Amino acid sequence: MTKHMLDDPRTFIEFQHLFPDEASCARHLERIRWPEGFECPSCGQVGDPWRLQARPRVLECRQCGYQVSLTAGTIMHRTQQPLHVWFWAAYLVTTQTPGMSALQFQRQLGIKRYETAFLMLHKLRAAMVRPGRYRIGAKWPVEVDETFVGGATQREGRGRHHKTLVVGMVEVLPRKKAIGPDPNLPSGQRPQHRGGDGRVFIAGRLRLQVIPNRKQETLEPMVLNNVQQKAEVRTDGWKGYDNLHKIGYNHIAMPVQGDEAKTDRHLPMIHIVFGSLAAWLLETHHGVSPAHLQGYLNEFVFRFNRRFWPMVGFDSVLKIAARVELI
Repeated sequence: MTKHMLDDPRTFIEFQHLFPDEASCARHLERIRWPEGFECPSCGQVGDPWRLQARPRVLECRQCGYQVSLTAGTIMHRTQQPLHVWFWAAYLVTTQTPGMSALQFQRQLGIKRYETAFLMLHKLRAAMVRPGRYRIGAKWPVEVDETFVGGATQREGRGRHHKTLVVGMVEVLPRKKAIGPDPNLPSGQRPQHRGGDGRVFIAGRLRLQVIPNRKQETLEPMVLNNVQQKAEVRTDGWKGYDNLHKIGYNHIAMPVQGDEAKTDRHLPMIHIVFGSLAAWLLETHHGVSPAHLQGYLNEFVFRFNRRFWPMVGFDSVLKIAARVELI
């Protein structure tokens, strides 16, 4: 097997050669969970465990006999699907541009039931949110705004809709600063191309969250949880952001009142993001129900934040998916 296949499989076929069966995937999961070597959760023994040939997802401590499931606490736990199908699924979801619908996903992997494919995709999207991820805005200004996502209703009266409110926060950085490592990615990775709609600045890291309303008590915690304090935060003139300066932000507000020229000057990046999000949801997924929207937002943010590093998504999502949650 060639070195570049081990470091960075260039095609789906190469990836399948890397992970052809249950045992190869189990070895990879073991390396992710114990990068310094196996340590028994029961007795603390460090050393090579017994690997059960008939149960490749289970390791057994050589000292006390305690058995550990490699998928415990992950999105793959107690799954009926083979591990290599999950691996192939994660690779397809994170490397196919601009993404995959559940029907495409089902066909590519040969999954019999649509419901199974949909559930696997939903779990992978949940794994795209890294626990304890960094707050944005430590170095660059952050634009914050809200948008409605979804379609208008038919025959329910004027002004009625089933749209879902989403708040977005995105860093704005000079184009020349875009080339470099992203803290959300493995160190040493660098983007291979440039973006930014021909502007002298581009969008940095992004956060998107479904919210119930535009009230101050909703918007302020969203900013606090996602944006570093003391950061420059740019918003429109909505009153829900009025107290941001009192809670530690350099708040710059400009009432745009639907003026496209003002919006383009003051909040250009977040509205480019919203436009890209709407197009992606419509073209790839043909619309999304409100109940599952946050999962799709997670996938969009994951792709957006890694758009210059198209091949690192699989390893990132698998490390997230393989992390055991603390209860």
